[in-house]
Amino acid sequence: MSAFGRRGGISGNTAQRPSFGVARPMKGGAGGPSQTGGEQFPSIDSLPLPSAAIEEEAAAPSLHGDAMARLASREAQSGERGSLKAEGFEASVHKIKEQVLPRLLERVDPEAAATLNKDELAEEFRPIIGEVLAELKINLNRREQFALEKVLVDELLGLGPLEELLNDPLVTDIMVNGPEQTYVERKGKLELAPISFRDEEHLFQIAQRIVSKVGRRIDQTTPLADARLLDGSRVNVIVPPLSLRGTAISIRKFSAKPITLDMMARGGSMNEKMATALKIAGASRFNVVISGGTGSGKTTMLNALSKMIDPGERVITIEDAAELRLQQPHWLPLETRPANLEGNGAITIRDLVINALRMRPDRIILGEIRGSECFDMLAAMNTGHDGSMCTLHSNSPREALARMENMVMMSDIKVPKEAISRQIADSVDLIVQVKRLRDGSRRVTNITEVIGMEGPVIVTQELFKFEYLDETPDGKIIGEYRSMGLRPYTLEKARAFGFDQPFLEACL
Repeated sequence: MSAFGRRGGISGNTAQRPSFGVARPMKGGAGGPSQTGGEQFPSIDSLPLPSAAIEEEAAAPSLHGDAMARLASREAQSGERGSLKAEGFEASVHKIKEQVLPRLLERVDPEAAATLNKDELAEEFRPIIGEVLAELKINLNRREQFALEKVLVDELLGLGPLEELLNDPLVTDIMVNGPEQTYVERKGKLELAPISFRDEEHLFQIAQRIVSKVGRRIDQTTPLADARLLDGSRVNVIVPPLSLRGTAISIRKFSAKPITLDMMARGGSMNEKMATALKIAGASRFNVVISGGTGSGKTTMLNALSKMIDPGERVITIEDAAELRLQQPHWLPLETRPANLEGNGAITIRDLVINALRMRPDRIILGEIRGSECFDMLAAMNTGHDGSMCTLHSNSPREALARMENMVMMSDIKVPKEAISRQIADSVDLIVQVKRLRDGSRRVTNITEVIGMEGPVIVTQELFKFEYLDETPDGKIIGEYRSMGLRPYTLEKARAFGFDQPFLEACL
């Protein structure tokens, strides 16, 4: 009998491995039709048409009829079941896993198994899995046995069914809506994933495993939690009684390879002139606010802009769940802390911003501003911390300014609205608006300067704009990035760093 389990026959040097003790069983359990552009007004039948136009109209389906057909199709699809079961090879492997796992847990000590990495655990499991399969009279070929080993190791040390989605480079978002339904985002489009969990208890155990790794907890007393994975991916978990369909896990994955502004320009998210202007804004210590909706690419843009920061500057990042990955050598990430069970000990973003001002930062970067910390961020921007950046949720640059005003007014700081507007105008240099369009592409739709105040109104001017032109038959949006041809107000700030001429050329 070996130290790992009750049965013998395990090869390898067991003297270097921890003692596994007495084995204890573990308790626990598509895209729709493409959209085409239509006329703004219906055709007037009384107007005479050239013969060629009559023939073309007869050959093409009615735009009105096509639009109504799309509406009928969408209505018919709304009642379809939102789950997709694994089939074929994957289904058979998962079915065998359900039979093997309970017997496997009887032979090993889960606590001791947790001290091994995945490769070591797979090596130890191989002969035990063979014994269990022999007991169950199941014959597997080499490919099936390797797949079974991977699934079992993922179940014990990884995140179970989520592992294959996390390893898929095309998946950018994972949304688990209870044990029976999981959606993923690929290339900006949502689709069902062919995975499921054994039951609610199985899913809840995986959620606990995620949040416990970053020192947080999730249960009925604290049913909400923000966390992150080892690769920096952001995770949000919400459990019953708040979630009525069972435990819900939302994972925002980040690219293993850092995305740069040049890569965005080549991918069509902006043009070369816009990329040049943003590079100069990052290098010339402009105070930048990145505005956009959920999943529009705000954090990716912030990471890309941060690559233009001078390596000699001290950068402090402040976030609820650390997800920024800066490449600078002098970078200190800070993370908030939730309250304990007694409701004490919470450290908010505002607390960290106030403390960061005493840490001699050259730049302060906020992952996202949502409330009263906006006032402290503005204070940092115009008190010697030029080059600070932040993100916020908004649909346009003008709405971003209004949201900043509202966030300051929602705090306990009693400042007149005009004074708040003036501080925003004095602090913010540039607003970068990013948007995820309906075809799944992410575009920089506006780059706007904040000039100053004119009476009680904040004055802005647009440097670049994305204009919608048309749509291809397969649903891809065609547009054009246009420079407004205006002389940038922040040209003097760029001149202090020697970038005034290329900045002017990029904007004109």
